[in-house]
Amino acid sequence: MSGKIKKKKGKKILYVFAWILGIIVGLNVIGFAINKIFFSNELEAISPYGEMVEVNNQNMHVYSMGQGEKTIVLLPGTGAPLPSADFGPLMRELSKEYKVVTVEYFGVGFSDETDTPRTNENYMEEIRTALSQADMKPPYVLMPHSVSGVYSEYYASKYPDEISAIIMLDTSPTVKIESKLYSFFYNPTILKIINGSSKLLQETGVTRITIGLQPSNHTVENGYTEKEIRDHQLFSYHVLNDTIHNQILNSDDNINEVNSIVFPSEVPVLKLISSYSQKEVKNGEEYQKDHLNRLGANVESQMIDGSHIFYQTNVKDITDATSNFLKKIN
Repeated sequence: MSGKIKKKKGKKILYVFAWILGIIVGLNVIGFAINKIFFSNELEAISPYGEMVEVNNQNMHVYSMGQGEKTIVLLPGTGAPLPSADFGPLMRELSKEYKVVTVEYFGVGFSDETDTPRTNENYMEEIRTALSQADMKPPYVLMPHSVSGVYSEYYASKYPDEISAIIMLDTSPTVKIESKLYSFFYNPTILKIINGSSKLLQETGVTRITIGLQPSNHTVENGYTEKEIRDHQLFSYHVLNDTIHNQILNSDDNINEVNSIVFPSEVPVLKLISSYSQKEVKNGEEYQKDHLNRLGANVESQMIDGSHIFYQTNVKDITDATSNFLKKIN
C-alpha cells in the first residue's frame, strides 16, 4: 500500500510541477507577444537630440551644446540606455562655460548596433571619428564615466596631443582586481548566462515592470526635463543587445591592456571618486589608490558623496570641481 501511495504522491507532484511550468511558459509567451506587438517600435517616434554621424558605414549619435573655447566630451558607462538624456542636467550646467559633447557608442541610445569587436582600439577610433565628423576639433577634455575611463586612458596614451585633460567620473580602476567575486562575474560562461536571462526578461516585458518599480534619480528636482525622464525610461526597456554584451565580455581584457601601457605624464587627470566606490566596495580605497598611482604625478582626486552614478545627482559638485581644475592647469 505504501508503495502505491508514494507513486500517487509522486504523480501529483509531477502534475503540479507540469502545471506551474506550463503557466510560466505560457506567461512568457504572452509577455513576448504583447511586447513585440505593442512596444517593439516605440522608440521610432523619438528623434535624436543631436546629429547622426557616419562611423565605419554606420550611424553614431553625437549631441552637443554650449559655445565655450574648451570642448568637454562626455562618455557613458556600460549599459547607459540614453546618455544624451542621462547627461542632460550636467551638460546644461557645463555648457554655461564650455562646449559639451556626448558621444553615444554603438549599441547605446540612438546609435546603431555593431559587430565590430569592443576593443580599446575600436572604441578610441570610433570616438575620434565621431567627433571629427561632428566638426569637433581637438584637444578635448574627456569626461568618462565608469568603464569609459579605460577607453579614455587608452586614447590619451595613443594620442596625448589630442587630450588636454581627463576628468573621470568614478571610472573603473585600470588595475588588476584580485577578487573571487569579480572573477566569477567576469567568467565568459557566467556572463553569457546572465546576458541570456536578462534578454529573456527584456523580450517578455518583465524588465518593463521591474524598472517601473525601481526608484529613479531622473527627476525634475535633479534638473531633468519631462522629455528626458520619459525618453530615458523608454530606452531603458530596450537597453540589452549583443553590442553591450560584447562590451561587457571584453571589459576585463580592455582593463588589462590599458594596465600594461604607461600613462602619459603630460596629460593632467582629475578623478572624482564616489563615496560608494571608495568606502562601500570591498578593498575600494586600496584599488583607488593603486589607480591614482598608476596615473602618475599629474593626477588629483576628489571624493563626491554619492553613488556610482553621482553625475545624476551631484551636478554642482562636478561642475565646480571641473571649473577649478581646468583653471588650475591652464
